[in-house]
Amino acid sequence: MKSGYKKIVLIVVLLWQILLLTGCDYYLSEQPEKQSAQQVPEPFRNQDSRGRYDTIGKLGTHSISIPAGVIDGWARYIGDPGDFADPKIKAKYQRPPKTYDLPIESFGFLYRITDGDVYTSFRQTQQDYRRDNETLIPYGKPFPWASVSVYGQYDAAPLNFNFTVQNEFKLAKEITYFDYILQEQPLYGLTVYKANNGINPETGEPWKSDANAKDILLKKDQAGNIKTYIQCEFTQHKNFCSHMFYNDDWHIQIWISYNRVYLPQWQEMESNIIKILDSWRVSPEGKLLGKQIGKA
Repeated sequence: MKSGYKKIVLIVVLLWQILLLTGCDYYLSEQPEKQSAQQVPEPFRNQDSRGRYDTIGKLGTHSISIPAGVIDGWARYIGDPGDFADPKIKAKYQRPPKTYDLPIESFGFLYRITDGDVYTSFRQTQQDYRRDNETLIPYGKPFPWASVSVYGQYDAAPLNFNFTVQNEFKLAKEITYFDYILQEQPLYGLTVYKANNGINPETGEPWKSDANAKDILLKKDQAGNIKTYIQCEFTQHKNFCSHMFYNDDWHIQIWISYNRVYLPQWQEMESNIIKILDSWRVSPEGKLLGKQIGKA
């Protein structure tokens, strides 16, 4: 009797082990994506002195490692849901693992025009930025910080503002009923267009305030394509410039916003911003190719 009971127990145990093995095989075969995702090795990531990890990805044509504390907000990758996307879509979205090949759509940072440095939290620039906000802006003094936004360009669209500018002139004529007139003298190496030749048609005097009558300043390459496109306000208390340019090497578009008093330094700004991006370049394995600007 005892022998028969032991046999029954042994059979039950064996059957249970078979069921367990079968279940494991089924689990593994039914979830290949999850298994492969777990096997993707984490790429090497650079860190700052506080142990914070860099933001990594591919911007246009180059892999980069952006120092921690530099990005104003966060980096958006190609395929990420937009800010106003359905919350349900955002909740279900699973971004691919971050690598040095994951395409970056956009990110922003703060650039100091006076010395070419960038804002980084837990660096002296953080205190400098706060001080300038407190001591310059309330008194109407020029603010030396520019807001920079960088956009990777991944489609076949031409890297120029030819259509954008022509469309701007067309809309001005159709909506506000004035022409943009080419000025005889360039300004800081830029071709200048003024709304209605710089005169408000309602008053017969120079423009003082009109959001639709900003000065337009352009720079073309040797082939005649517009590579730099700047719109500047000209009122006494609100005189900001929106500055956009393309870079063919990086395959990116960059937007800069700053006080018009710094317009004479437009070329230096473009050059320095590219130098900053160049300092963040890395090899496919994440090895830095130079000293990072803005590293804490």
